[in-house]
Amino acid sequence: MGVAVLLDTNAASAPIYRYLVDAGHDVHVVGDKPDNALAKSAANYVQLDYSDVAAVTALVERLGADFLLPGCNDLSYETCAAIAATRPFPGIDPVDTVRTLGNKQDFRRYAEAAGIPAPRRIAEADAGSAGAVIVKPADAFSGRGMTTLKAPSAEDLAAAIERAKAFSRSGACLVEEFVEGQLYSHSAFLGANGILVDFFVEEHGSINPFAVDTSYVVQHFDPVLGDKLRASIAQIAQDLQLTTGLIHTQFIADGDRFWIIEITRRCPGDLYSQLIASSTGFNYAENYARPFLGEAFEGHPQSYRPILRHTVALRAPQVFEGLQFHQPVEIERFVSLALAGDTIAESPFGRIGILFARARDTEDLQALMRTTLAGDLYSVLG
Repeated sequence: MGVAVLLDTNAASAPIYRYLVDAGHDVHVVGDKPDNALAKSAANYVQLDYSDVAAVTALVERLGADFLLPGCNDLSYETCAAIAATRPFPGIDPVDTVRTLGNKQDFRRYAEAAGIPAPRRIAEADAGSAGAVIVKPADAFSGRGMTTLKAPSAEDLAAAIERAKAFSRSGACLVEEFVEGQLYSHSAFLGANGILVDFFVEEHGSINPFAVDTSYVVQHFDPVLGDKLRASIAQIAQDLQLTTGLIHTQFIADGDRFWIIEITRRCPGDLYSQLIASSTGFNYAENYARPFLGEAFEGHPQSYRPILRHTVALRAPQVFEGLQFHQPVEIERFVSLALAGDTIAESPFGRIGILFARARDTEDLQALMRTTLAGDLYSVLG
């Protein structure tokens, strides 16, 4: 056992933290928000902005850390990569690889050169005649700063670019073709010989079209489309010499075509790990953590259970007092992220909680999803 440093105090990283503690490690969690779930509950919390690489490096050296783990956001992985470049830790890709995958501009350039299906980049000067486009920050998350323009005027395009750059840590944005279809995610655990186990999840944004709030594991994903996606992931892994670990991809599919939208090596947020664990019996958080400990993956999916994950969020800011359900729901788990009396910002800036609901079968799951997406499952009181 050893000293492990986890960069993230959000509730989504709690399953990772619990596994590290249960495995006997001395775990220190790092983040600059003392009101976050892990900051309040972890035995060893260090209040520190983990974007400060020098400060985190000094902490790692002071603690004599054996292991360094990113949590559920891109910044935590970037900092881990920067530190691992000078003090090696297992399971972390080189800085250049992290940038290629995590920066939307860089990934689109790579995808074009490698023949990986992804939305086509459009020069700002050509956007007015390119049809529908989407403008997004090069390095933001959760749909922040994104704008869709179906027939962009020069004024609308300029405003969208200015907004996207304002949400970008680097002040950069990307204009690309707008592709339509169903949004999915693909979580795959890479070993030395390719993908060892993977999962497909159907995703929807009922409140904000750019922020996923409702999802479920697809038990029988289209095998042909799935193999095409896996082939692209295998090519990316080979081209970039990815280390063993999780690779998580969001893609849009339309018939037998797909486009990779985002790709990352860190754990996805909003307790995605628990959606996989509850639906399949596979310990996602544990297997996410294992490569950062220099350990092999363990376990395999078991029997499927139809579970819906739903993030309770708002279209406009509101004081939160409670939830009123309009039909019976078999609640597997509800993780509260807010207290009664809190003022909750609109999606994607605020969240009330994460609901995991059981369904009897796949037909019941689809009915539950339709009710949830229509906004008929509950009301937010306030």
